[in-house]
Amino acid sequence: MKIYFAGSIRAGRDDAAIYETIITWLRSYGEVLTEHVGDPALSAAGDDGPDDRYIHDRDMAWLASCDLVVAEVTTPSLGVGYELGWATALAKPVLCLYRPLFGRPLSAMIGGSPGIQTAAYSSMDEAKRIMEEFIKKDR
Repeated sequence: MKIYFAGSIRAGRDDAAIYETIITWLRSYGEVLTEHVGDPALSAAGDDGPDDRYIHDRDMAWLASCDLVVAEVTTPSLGVGYELGWATALAKPVLCLYRPLFGRPLSAMIGGSPGIQTAAYSSMDEAKRIMEEFIKKDR
């Protein structure tokens, strides 16, 4: 199984350790195409390719080839929103995890999309349970 993980890069790396934990867990179900998103050394400069066009084209190819998408959307990101829009257009199963934060509601475009399953979580154990149910449902 090929899994596309989406999380904020240029919009902020505060959740990089959470991404790394999720990606490590997802590897037990298949190949995570976007492992670099959880790399603590990756900065908010998003320097994971020689230029923006390369990053776009590489990520779009991964998105087209994946079996499902898991995103952590607590930190709002234009890039992640773009990826989620394309994932739904490509009819990929999509799960968006988020931690409810006071004063920062989930985007209506994510929460209201019929092509996206959303789930709030408050612990990594809860996130893993949600991801496991999602993956087993879409296998």
